[in-house]
Amino acid sequence: MPIDYDLIKNWEFPEIEHTYTEKDTIIYALSLGIGHDPLDTKQLQYIYEKELKAFPTMAVILGYPGLWMTNPKAKINFLKVVHGEQRLTILKPLPKSGTIKAQSRVSHVIDKGVDKGALVIVERSIFDENGTLLAVTEQTTFCRADGGFGQGDESPSALPKPPASSPDAIEEIEIRPDAAVLYRLNADPNPLHIDPEIAKAAGFDKPILHGLCTYGLAAHALVKNYCDYQAEHLLRFDTRFSSPVFPGETLVVEMWALNDEEISFQAKVKERDIVVLSNGIAKIKN
Repeated sequence: MPIDYDLIKNWEFPEIEHTYTEKDTIIYALSLGIGHDPLDTKQLQYIYEKELKAFPTMAVILGYPGLWMTNPKAKINFLKVVHGEQRLTILKPLPKSGTIKAQSRVSHVIDKGVDKGALVIVERSIFDENGTLLAVTEQTTFCRADGGFGQGDESPSALPKPPASSPDAIEEIEIRPDAAVLYRLNADPNPLHIDPEIAKAAGFDKPILHGLCTYGLAAHALVKNYCDYQAEHLLRFDTRFSSPVFPGETLVVEMWALNDEEISFQAKVKERDIVVLSNGIAKIKN
């Protein structure tokens, strides 16, 4: 059924207050494989309360507005929606614990056509307790069954493809077999990621990994290779989700330094030789 453009574009989201603890911050970092080597002191700063820091991509799970598209008033076929892209701009380091406030809005509703679906982009601004803007996330949802409404917004600038040359850096990450079980403790209890029967009903042989976990794993690889684990140097991290990942697989993150500030990246699953994150672009400060 075609989207009601005016309804979705003007969807009202309540302001969300989200309190998290140092334990939550540590669990998030552990779910990205940080701390795999407990003797690596550079990793300890994200998993040990002594000098704890929040890993910046944790912003994507803070103040999440929930599964609002399941609301019958939205008239969106939720069974046909997929997470298309995730973009993140980091303005200030996240506190290691505390209370944030988040305000979401629909920034774009894009008609791809009757047979091609629609894109809905939700922008979320995250503020600290003093009202300082910490980060802005943009989540693109591909509504495969809801195109053809005949009006809509222009698409934002497309994420750039990686260079055709060989990568400047490659990081292989062995994804834990229980990675989805651990990651779901952050903010996404969707049974698709833990219940084998539900995964099979959705067309998968077994539960899949959260897309935002794959996203965070790639950020971990980039911070390791280009920021020497000083994650506060990460200012932007955008990518497109191309294919699902299964726990226990090997993620191969390929990275190209375009200049001193911009890193192009993509990620593949080694065992299946398939791209799972494409058109990635990150910005760092030196």
